[in-house]
Amino acid sequence: MDEITDEIALRWALRDIIARRHRFLRVSEAKIQRLRELQWVEDRDGEVEVTEAGRQALG
Repeated sequence: MDEITDEIALRWALRDIIARRHRFLRVSEAKIQRLRELQWVEDRDGEVEVTEAGRQALG
């Protein structure tokens, strides 16, 4: 993926996680790992949760 497409895909993955659609749409583990690296998501009680930094990334 090119950089812009990757950024768009990560933001859509964040939206899917916030809306709990990631369980059905299967956000890839690679995307979730990249979101963790950016500190946009974290694991809480066995669930992937969007952090404040992740919410700010969405604007």
